[in-house]
Amino acid sequence: MPVKLAVFDIAGTTVADDSAVAVAFSKAFDVYGYTVAEEDIKPLMGYKKPVAIQIMLEKIGAEMDAELVDDIHREFEIEMLDHYEYSPAVRAMPGAEEVMMQLKEKGIRIALNTGFSKVIADAIMSRLQWVEKGLVDDYIASDEVEEGRPQPFMIQALMQRGGIDDPKEVIKIGDTEVDVNEGRNAGCAIVVAVTTGAFTRSQLEPYAPDHIINNLSELPALIFERD
Repeated sequence: MPVKLAVFDIAGTTVADDSAVAVAFSKAFDVYGYTVAEEDIKPLMGYKKPVAIQIMLEKIGAEMDAELVDDIHREFEIEMLDHYEYSPAVRAMPGAEEVMMQLKEKGIRIALNTGFSKVIADAIMSRLQWVEKGLVDDYIASDEVEEGRPQPFMIQALMQRGGIDDPKEVIKIGDTEVDVNEGRNAGCAIVVAVTTGAFTRSQLEPYAPDHIINNLSELPALIFERD
């Protein structure tokens, strides 16, 4: 069955991260007197960010309440918006734009999803102009659905919006555990993990994606050889 929709993660997959997400996460916690290490943050990348904050608060044994989660998330959003709107480091991951164009030339719809909120996703899209350039057809953020990853709701919403009924016509590409599990839960035909983001190859292997690649430039061959 031919692929009709490719769903890519954003930070660490199609957009270079350079640890900006982990740094913003750490700074947001620091505002409220909590110190968290980058190595503890990375496994939480890909989750809906308020959920990631809850998990981290539980991990460090902090007294947690909804207001604190909201406060930390607000600080995180401030840091991330500043980064994506103004940092000269914001750029496409090597090969990302070229791969999107190759897939679109084959009639494959390109969509992005993310653990960020919509306000951050909008800032990224505004900065990179991928919709205006005709590279991205649609994108969705974790706060636009009932639950974020690893639940399949973002992929299902993108399928519905794109007029695609069968998940076997969809591939999922991402750099984290929850990206892989999201693709599995959605029933995607192919689940591809990339080593350009939060997880190394050895950290991705236990989650058994269909393929692990080191660069997005390896992706078209996986799809076109399958077809």
